[in-house]
Amino acid sequence: MSILPEEVTFEVHEAEEGGYYAAAVGHDIISQGDSCEELKAMAQDAVLCHFDNDAVPSTLRLWLAN
Repeated sequence: MSILPEEVTFEVHEAEEGGYYAAAVGHDIISQGDSCEELKAMAQDAVLCHFDNDAVPSTLRLWLAN
């Protein structure tokens, strides 16, 4: 039996060319967006694509790294 994650945390960075990119901590998920709102939507979509329907974490956190 595997333990399903309850949340996914993304470390967010400003991209040199503008916008933002985010990498999930402990998962092979990377996303990007031109704005914070777009990044949030893209990260949510990436999480939905990464996990099976019955294993999608209930919480998504975006952490802005310095």
